[in-house]
Amino acid sequence: MSLAAQFQQTRQFSESLCSPLSVEDYNTQVIDYASPPKWHLAHTTWFFEEMILKKYADTYREFDPQFGFLFNSYYNHVGERLARGARGDISVPRVDKVLAYRQYINEHMLTLLENDPPVEALSLATLGINHEQQHQELFLTDLKYALGRNPLYPPYGQGTNLVNDTNTSHGTVNMDEGLYKIGHQGDSFHFDNETQVHKVYLNAYSIDKALVTNGEYIEFMDAGGYDTFHYWLDDGWHYLKDNDINAPLYWQKIDGRWHYYTLAGLEPVNPDALLSHVSYYEANAFASWKGRRLPTEFEWEAASDQLDWGKRWEWTNSAYLPYPGFTISKDAVGEYNGKFMINQMVLRGASVATPENHSRKTYRNFFHPHLQWQFSGIRLAA
Repeated sequence: MSLAAQFQQTRQFSESLCSPLSVEDYNTQVIDYASPPKWHLAHTTWFFEEMILKKYADTYREFDPQFGFLFNSYYNHVGERLARGARGDISVPRVDKVLAYRQYINEHMLTLLENDPPVEALSLATLGINHEQQHQELFLTDLKYALGRNPLYPPYGQGTNLVNDTNTSHGTVNMDEGLYKIGHQGDSFHFDNETQVHKVYLNAYSIDKALVTNGEYIEFMDAGGYDTFHYWLDDGWHYLKDNDINAPLYWQKIDGRWHYYTLAGLEPVNPDALLSHVSYYEANAFASWKGRRLPTEFEWEAASDQLDWGKRWEWTNSAYLPYPGFTISKDAVGEYNGKFMINQMVLRGASVATPENHSRKTYRNFFHPHLQWQFSGIRLAA
């Protein structure tokens, strides 16, 4: 598929995700880290305008000079921006203008791509496509957070449960001690945090083929897991108590039975389905209760070819740090990953919300350890 065709397909898919929404849904933001749908549509468009069209399209005219302030996310190189928690406060521009903005950028991007642009522009266009795919996943996770906080528990759409899948593999993979190559190899697209290729020595270990299920996690809860401090890291224990957390995100007990909000509405928890929406703190505490541990990201990658992965982002026991030889470029694109390499934990794999063709075994996702809103799960190691 040509780059222009990939661009069109990605842009169309973002808008198709909005088809079940009412106008009122586009601006809903109930917490600072979960952005509203309208902002996602506009920000991914701004990325192509700011990073590519302004630099490589000679006759390009900015769609609206105010959009840079409204729809910049965290790029200090570009200038001032709206506070993250205020993204849902933007009633203007309206949805129709944001869609017109997308169409305007699409036309200019396709013209650029079809007229032999510099290789740097092509590279940035590929980055922009992958960036938009990241936001397609965030669109679903953020929207679920907004709808799940609504006391009416409105569905996004029928058939959009997304958390009802089950394990297809069981048992363990036993890995020998030795040196293993880690990091992205080859010329296919990857983010800068996946380089450089380097060797890591691993002791012999085992890693489960199956992810933890809801039923297994309920056993932990019933055994007093949320009330027993020695299972928890101190940070996690204090966060738990300060925020009155006693279950995975979206779970609540109704008439003595656990239910959870899904994008198809409020449903009874399926005990056989893969656990989702747990924090690193919860994942680590569950592993401690089981007498196991979480794998490091290097153990996960070394064993990944023997695992069935891609249904949940899987917490690892690795801090988000640069690989040996990693450098941060000095332009705005350099702010994409490197500056976040502090106080976050790595997740590996992909999830049911990850767009097709946007996963690989070297992909390093990363979030703060208290966050639950991603489709995150647990795989145990020893």
